[in-house]
Amino acid sequence: MSALHLTVDGAVATLRLDNPSKLNALTVPMLEALDAHCATLERSPEVRTVIVTGTGDKAFCSGADIAAWGPMAPFDFARHWVREGHRIFDRLARLGKPTVAALNGHAFGGGLELAACCDIRVIAPSATLALPEADIGIVPGWSGTQRLARLLPEPAVREMALFGRRIGAERAVALGFCAEVAEDVGAAARAIAEKAATLSPRAVEVAKYMIQAGVGEDRAALIEALGSGMIAASADRAEGVGAFAEKRKPAFPGR
Repeated sequence: MSALHLTVDGAVATLRLDNPSKLNALTVPMLEALDAHCATLERSPEVRTVIVTGTGDKAFCSGADIAAWGPMAPFDFARHWVREGHRIFDRLARLGKPTVAALNGHAFGGGLELAACCDIRVIAPSATLALPEADIGIVPGWSGTQRLARLLPEPAVREMALFGRRIGAERAVALGFCAEVAEDVGAAARAIAEKAATLSPRAVEVAKYMIQAGVGEDRAALIEALGSGMIAASADRAEGVGAFAEKRKPAFPGR
């Protein structure tokens, strides 16, 4: 049975793709679990950082399970697979906690797009990155031509998507997509996550929002969220809410 598990150890949560017979390919239940787990993590103050990894040492994630989407009619494929998957991946990318992808093996197609949703990535020496969709007559659908193109140089994305070439671990670091190559990616990711967990949670969250807005990730919502957070801390807001509750005209102090 394919699954996506959530475990919490202290301040660090781990999301683990568990479909080893298909190289951790993503299924509908796994996508639904990712969506639900992200909602849980967003509302869990005890969790300060999140690691995303896969089962085994062959693949982090080989992409989307063809058996899950292959039989779909074209419009169902576009509406229910591509758009829904995109929405769920966006939810991970916009999580208000720092995320670490531990690439224990190859990250292909949707698996590479999943890794791109995380804030930092560590990669095993034998792991490679690829966008092999053209091999089966489709195109990247979960931000491979969008978010990934912001994280990698355009020629590297073209190399994978248009020419079917793979990028190795050392080159992934040289290109800035991965932070380091590690023999034990789990331990390396854990060390990064634990360090992040010692930092100010609110400062890290706001810094992440600012960076996301800077690169165009959900910019409109983030600008309003940051502005709303500022005004929510003001005496004017407290006076306005109090006056409404007491059915009187507010006297705003301007601070």
